Amino acid sequence: MTSTALLDLSGISKTFNGVKVLDDVDLAVAPGQIMALVGENGAGKSTLMRIVSGIYEADPGGGMRLAGQPFLPRSPRQAMEAGVAIIHQELNLLPGLTVAENMFLGREPVTALGFLDRGEQTRRTRALMARLKQPVDPAAEVGRLRVGQQQMVEIARALSLDAQVIIMDEPTDALAETETAVLFDVIRDLARQGKGIIYISHRLGEVFSLCHAVTILRDGRKVFAGRTADLTEAALIRHMVGREITDQYPHLACPQGPVRLKLAKLTADGISDISFEARAGEVVGFAGLMGAGRTELAKAIYGDNRCLSGAVEIDGRPVTIRHPGAGMRAGIAYVPEDRKAEGLIQAHGVRPNMALGALRRFASLPGFVSPRQERAGVARYMAAFAVRAADPEAPVAALSGGNQQKVSLAKALMAEPSIVILDEPTRGVDVGARREIYTLINDLKAKGLAILLMSSDMPELLGMSDRILVMARGRISGELSRQEASQDAIMTLAVA
Repeated sequence: MTSTALLDLSGISKTFNGVKVLDDVDLAVAPGQIMALVGENGAGKSTLMRIVSGIYEADPGGGMRLAGQPFLPRSPRQAMEAGVAIIHQELNLLPGLTVAENMFLGREPVTALGFLDRGEQTRRTRALMARLKQPVDPAAEVGRLRVGQQQMVEIARALSLDAQVIIMDEPTDALAETETAVLFDVIRDLARQGKGIIYISHRLGEVFSLCHAVTILRDGRKVFAGRTADLTEAALIRHMVGREITDQYPHLACPQGPVRLKLAKLTADGISDISFEARAGEVVGFAGLMGAGRTELAKAIYGDNRCLSGAVEIDGRPVTIRHPGAGMRAGIAYVPEDRKAEGLIQAHGVRPNMALGALRRFASLPGFVSPRQERAGVARYMAAFAVRAADPEAPVAALSGGNQQKVSLAKALMAEPSIVILDEPTRGVDVGARREIYTLINDLKAKGLAILLMSSDMPELLGMSDRILVMARGRISGELSRQEASQDAIMTLAVA
């Protein structure tokens, strides 16, 4: 073990049901160091961090030390009390409680007489959110916040612990560029205070701009550990996936067909006066800051956000879509940004989740689903999407975040739509799986589908979109062709 390390792991292994998911992994984080932990989905990153944070217990034989002392947390509370905080990839907030109640759940401030000190709880919550430049009301119910705001609450809760080691598992997945910049300033400030940061991200640009060092896992084993400055992006990808990926954003230029989707002055909760067209064989990207209205627009088109005025046409025909079922019947598929709450039923298996929107395809008679056809269809999509699951009946909650996202995508596409709305489609997805999703987008374009791509990942938008519509305060503030689009041009319109 390394004597100067703040957190030192040696020979950590973990086995589930006879399958070794971690094999003799070492990792060391020094005080003031930002350490990137990267690898493909299923490489073992989250499992390793759950051992550190007391959720899982490692197999016998390895060891952990924190600030030079033996460290063996038996629960998340023990890990927190020892000085380890974790921000999970999947949000772990209670939607029915307020921001302040979530912030200090289980460790509420009390008065000298032992009563809950709501005033102190509110004051500290407001200060923590202000540190992240988030004007969120401490009394607001968390379930009513946008996903990006909930992510900031999760981050603020970890900061409130004043931990020695902070683990951040995909913390920017739901954040736009400006919120990510604020978070990076906070992370660098924590490092200057001597904290150790373990930063898990599939956004490789973040790894190189933020992290001092990197540890790479592949198939449960450590394959590289060293300084970020000693790696190129191509070398990092090669270590992660075991092969070269030369073109991360394989844009395909397709001849554009007729107008598939047309909106005229559409107004709904969170959006106003939205007009645009999307053609067959086209990817229309949507950019904007957190809260700009991209998700509200996606849901309004799909029928999950009630339209107040305006008109929608699909393939030249006026349609009225008042609920998601009507959206599906009209040929629209929607992959939501929050797969845990909106995209998948976590306790159910891969098969029922994936087939849920396409049961009519598997009906041998009206109202009767053919189990054989359903299993065959799901097997084809699991293979096409390279879903890593023990079997089709495995609950999606047991899958990695990236594999859950693949199931969510497959679920949408099994219904064979003509319009696909992708809201943060690569959230929590590794570079290899991203490449598979981008190849899928190209396949859909070539088949004549219209694709709406809502993303806070600027390189993704620039790399995959045929044109980009920028949103600000619920309206479209500008349009950029593929040739005109740049990060600066997008940000200028996003703050307009």
